Amino acid sequence: MDLRDDQPTQHEIGRRTYLIAPVEPLDVDGVRTVQVGTALFLLAFIGLLPFYGRLQADNRTWLLWMCLTGVGLGVLGVEYCKRRRQVRAERDLDQPESPATDE
Repeated sequence: MDLRDDQPTQHEIGRRTYLIAPVEPLDVDGVRTVQVGTALFLLAFIGLLPFYGRLQADNRTWLLWMCLTGVGLGVLGVEYCKRRRQVRAERDLDQPESPATDE
């Protein structure tokens, strides 16, 4: 995806005008976001372990396995995001920077 500098700064919808703030994204590569999600699934899994008997009696052990699946997919997601970040960094190093033109 190629980001342009000529992005609109406002949108007019009906009689309203919405201004777009020039804010940079917080987590561009997603590594931290996936790590936090994985950690929350792990905490939920550990928190549900003492209640395994009750979960089994209520036929709700799927909650425990859902948390474990979230941890597993999160680990895969962290590795994917790290590799994507590395490829993007290498791509940025290979591309020469365009000189800024003063007008």
